[in-house]
Amino acid sequence: MQKNLVILGATGSIGQQTLDVVTRVLAADFRVYGLSAHNRGDRLAELIRKHSPRKAVVTNSEQYEEVLAATAGWEGELLSGPDGLLELVTDPAVDVVVSAVVGAAGIQPTLAALQAGKKVALANKESLVAAGELIMAALKGESSAELIPVDSEHSAIFQCLQAVTETDLKQVHLTASGGPFARWTVEEMKTVTPEAALAHPTWRMGGKITIDSATLMNKGLEVIEAHWLFGLPYDRIKVVIHPQSIIHSLIELVDGSLLAQLGPADMRLPIQYALTYPERKANPFSRLDLYQLSDLQFYPPDFKRFPCLELAYAAGKAGGVLPTVLNAANEEAVYAFLGRRIGFLAIPRLIERAMNAYERGSSQSLDLDTILAVDAWTRRLTRQFIARESG
Repeated sequence: MQKNLVILGATGSIGQQTLDVVTRVLAADFRVYGLSAHNRGDRLAELIRKHSPRKAVVTNSEQYEEVLAATAGWEGELLSGPDGLLELVTDPAVDVVVSAVVGAAGIQPTLAALQAGKKVALANKESLVAAGELIMAALKGESSAELIPVDSEHSAIFQCLQAVTETDLKQVHLTASGGPFARWTVEEMKTVTPEAALAHPTWRMGGKITIDSATLMNKGLEVIEAHWLFGLPYDRIKVVIHPQSIIHSLIELVDGSLLAQLGPADMRLPIQYALTYPERKANPFSRLDLYQLSDLQFYPPDFKRFPCLELAYAAGKAGGVLPTVLNAANEEAVYAFLGRRIGFLAIPRLIERAMNAYERGSSQSLDLDTILAVDAWTRRLTRQFIARESG
């Protein structure tokens, strides 16, 4: 029997690859029940015409009429705005939700899907970074809810952990490619352009996550995500630079053994595993040829050249809403860099200023309203900093 699948962020990199997996491998197992997009209304209309979902959401309400006109004759229902996302993910007919919305916009629909008892394939790491405590509470509070990681690193750890007990585990090692500037000096990074930062050496991803990879903030966010997914303290979550992106992450056992998951740099593999878990299915995708692996390198991250990673560790260890501040400030800084309003090295500087501006001693309850309010406060403040930086 087919399961009803919803893909949030269907026009993005993960959304597109999810549709490829479903179309080419899992068509007998899943029906594309719902799709969403934000600014790519034209592309969403194409996907609606191709996949005929029961429902679709364009969260940018200004594009609603455009999408509606472009899908004339479609028998499904078009929703709009953030409320449309919540209606879609809580639809009783929905079985699985792929949360691939970029940024903090994914928090509410991810949380709502879990509270509605859905299986969530999580590609939106910001949900756990900014609202990890709420997400995990929802997961524990709803017996039918599942949360399966899609990020290649967390999928690798998740897969390796299937073979061990909790007492076997010493620590985990998140691998990072190091991005395009792994060997650059700070002086050289002063002249980085958006084009250079978007030229990732091994992965093809969306703009925001690619810039995060270049600053190593992506790995910092993944450290916080791993803390919540696997219930580990931060001193048991390590980062190792592995430029070849062949080993997607490792776990270290108490006896010194290391278990790793290897594969080509192809996000369709962890996407498929998240959808079919606990089963596996054959697919026609690329295979790793061990005989072609002439050199695998590993070295520690440089926190001085890439301070975003250190900021993420600091925010995670501090807890509370500071990871929310970190995430919101980073999003604003990244988009300002992509818009050529600030330089590459201004990104960590702006994040640190926002974190320092927040009153760490304030005791705020960690509910959704607080998290959203802190997120909005941080964005306003960071935009002010950006205006001064570029003025």
